[in-house]
Formats: sequence, C-alpha cells, structure tokens
Amino acid sequence: MDNLIDMSPWTGRIDDGKTALRWHQCISPLTAESPEPGVALLGVASDEGVKRNQGRTGAVAGPNAIRKALANQAYHLKLPVYDAGTLYCEQNHLEKLQKQQAQEVKRLLDQHHFPLLLGGGHEIALGSFLGLEQHLKPDSGAAPIGIINFDAHFDLRQTEKSTSGTPFLQIANHCQRRDIPFHYCCLGISEVSNTRTLFHQADELGTIYLKDEELNSWQLSRTEQILSNFISPCQAIYLSIDLDVLPAATAPGVSAPASRGLPLAELEQLLLLIRTMAGERLRIADIAEYNPQYDIDGRTARTAARLCHLLTRPLKRENHE
Repeated sequence: MDNLIDMSPWTGRIDDGKTALRWHQCISPLTAESPEPGVALLGVASDEGVKRNQGRTGAVAGPNAIRKALANQAYHLKLPVYDAGTLYCEQNHLEKLQKQQAQEVKRLLDQHHFPLLLGGGHEIALGSFLGLEQHLKPDSGAAPIGIINFDAHFDLRQTEKSTSGTPFLQIANHCQRRDIPFHYCCLGISEVSNTRTLFHQADELGTIYLKDEELNSWQLSRTEQILSNFISPCQAIYLSIDLDVLPAATAPGVSAPASRGLPLAELEQLLLLIRTMAGERLRIADIAEYNPQYDIDGRTARTAARLCHLLTRPLKRENHE
C-alpha cells in the first residue's frame, strides 16, 4: 500500500506567455526537498466502502481521472501545487488504508501544506478527519474541529464494518472516546435518500443540516447565518464534498446520482462563503465519490476540477494591467 506518485496524467496544451499557464505546467511531485508549503493533492483510490454499501463501484479510478481533467485547466493559484501521490486499497483492507491516509494527511499538515484529497468513495472522510485531529491533538477542553459536508446523505449509518455510508458516525464515536466535541454540519440532504432512522441519528448527535430543498438563492441569508454560527467556535474546519450532492445532469459519474441535487452555482456560492468565514481555519478538503465509469462526456470530472480551482484560488482577485 505504497504512496505512489505518477505524473503521467499531467499533460496538456501549452500556450505562449508566462501568464498562459495550465495546471500540468505548474504542478510538481511532492518530495522532501519541495521548497515551500502549498496545495498538496493526495489521491485515495478506493471504492471498497462503496462496494460494502451496495453502491455502484468504479470510484477507485476517480483520483487519476480528476487529475486528467485538472491538467489542462488554467492555473490561477498563488501557492505552489504538488502531487502527493495516491494511496491504494489493497486486498479490500479498507481499515488499513484509512489509517495510512490519516498518517499521510498528518504529515502534509505538519509540513504546512493544504491537503486536497481526491476520491474515491466517501470512506475517505474518516482518514481525512483523523489526520487533521492527529495534527492538532485537541484535548477535552479544546475548541471543536468543524466538519462541513456537502452531501445528499448523512453518512451516519451503523454497521459492523467501515463503508462509504459510515464515516461520520465513526468520527462521532471517535470523538466520544477522545472526549472532544463532534461538530458536524451536512448541507444538501435528500429527504428521500435518508431514512427516519438516519434523521433521528443526526438529531441525536446534534448535527446541523439543511435539506437540498432549503438551499436556494432566496434563502441564502439564513444559510449564511447558520454557517457563521457553526464556524465561529471552531479551531479548524474540514470540508468534504460528495459529488452526489449535485444534480445528476451535472454529476452523473457518482455512486448514487441525485434526482434533485444542489445546483452547482449555489454550491459555489456556499463554498465562497465558507472560505471567507473560515479563512486560515480551513485546513483540509476532499472531493469524494467520483466514478468515471458512469461519467457522461466527462461532466463530473470537469466539475470536480472546477471545485478544486474554487477551493484553492485566491479569494480576492488582484488587478492585472
């Protein structure tokens, strides 16, 4: 289960001029000699959790497919960007992969990078949170680590094994064992995709959530206040985007396509709000559930690549002469 760095997806068009750069021209492999902190892309090639959750498998190929979509995208970052490689789930050993992922995330954070993880199934959420928690080492009196999850599903299922539907309940149980707060906000919940048991579980855990039908432009001020109240007490924010939160027409390449979903324009607006409110407290993000096997015309890959851009570009545009 080595962390392999394969730069072969990073190819694309080359235009004339120093300001005509694309991602494939700017990214470099992350090494011990990498000169300064930046954005570190880490792939997690696993759909074992999706398989255990009886979903459509194929997300194991997601990380490199997103890289290929990113490669030719125009580059606007102010920080260096690195490829930190890909972790693979060998012989269905998902729990071992999640531990390794946590170690890799901690290492990247210790080196002052911003980890941006590419999935893979949403089972990656457990490793993302654990890596951040191991980096911060909060005690029982510490401010909470806020989890903001854009998702059609709570992912609070109770099962014996880790799946793509269990990571946030596993995080809640971990927080209880460590005597630290479980601070969870889930945006884009589909009422028809979550049983009453899951809604009850969310309420029992104190989850803040808004359904897909509540996330509209005319209700933005209410959502903004909810996010402000959620983010305010946090020492750090972990942001997760499950691509199945988007409409199936925008993101067909997922394990469970949405019948309604949250429109991309509204997701982008909320991401900007979160980045603005959280500032440097946004420490890690991941994009989960991309399944290229079912992607039509590469729509989902291009959407995932655009989200990578929105999560990493400067918040304020500079004036260019």
